[in-house]
Amino acid sequence: MNIPQHIAIILDGNGRWAAKKGMPRNYGHTQGAKTVEKICEDAYKMGVKYLTVYAFSTENWNRPKGEVDALMTLLRNYMKTCTKTAAKNNMKVRVIGDKTRLDDDLQKSIANLEESSKNNDGLSFQVAINYGSRNEMLRAVKKIIQDKDENKLTIDEIDEEVFAQYLDTKDIPEPDLLIRTSGELRLSNFLLWQLAYAEFYITDVLWPDFTKEELVKAIEQYNSRDRRYGGVKGE
Repeated sequence: MNIPQHIAIILDGNGRWAAKKGMPRNYGHTQGAKTVEKICEDAYKMGVKYLTVYAFSTENWNRPKGEVDALMTLLRNYMKTCTKTAAKNNMKVRVIGDKTRLDDDLQKSIANLEESSKNNDGLSFQVAINYGSRNEMLRAVKKIIQDKDENKLTIDEIDEEVFAQYLDTKDIPEPDLLIRTSGELRLSNFLLWQLAYAEFYITDVLWPDFTKEELVKAIEQYNSRDRRYGGVKGE
């Protein structure tokens, strides 16, 4: 089976999963974080080299304050857990998104995690926090303009390859496969540039219930696609 080099996942359905169990939404987010850790291990053992997950979007700030505060607490705890997991599993971690809006202590935790894991050569794990693809591209354009004004770049030098180096995903290959759980059929402002040629896999499974078996199903469907001509192989 051909294993995608880079898989991106929109982690959807945590709140609905919790509601079905009569639990608060935050319980779903906590269980969803545990699923992330397990899928990281499973994906790497299967041969995936890069895994990018959508943890907190720029639009998520519009959720009720109590839920946002709980998510920030969860992210703080997860950064600490992830530091240990990264060391244990030789995992390189990068946080993508506009980190400037995050509290100073969370920014420091992220910086420590990235620094401590930067030389690891196992799974490259990207976590999107306060991430929105439109925001990412606007920040890239502003930096390009600044570099042009400082004579570090000319207009003629700007092409797709140069532009990609100004994105948060600099030096990371574009995803081969996007997985979205909970059955939603939209990108939700996630990796709009990077997903231009990715295969999409949508499942009704809610994220906390996503397992290795579900990951295998996604990769099997990826293998059924004709990446050169489009459609399904054998048609």
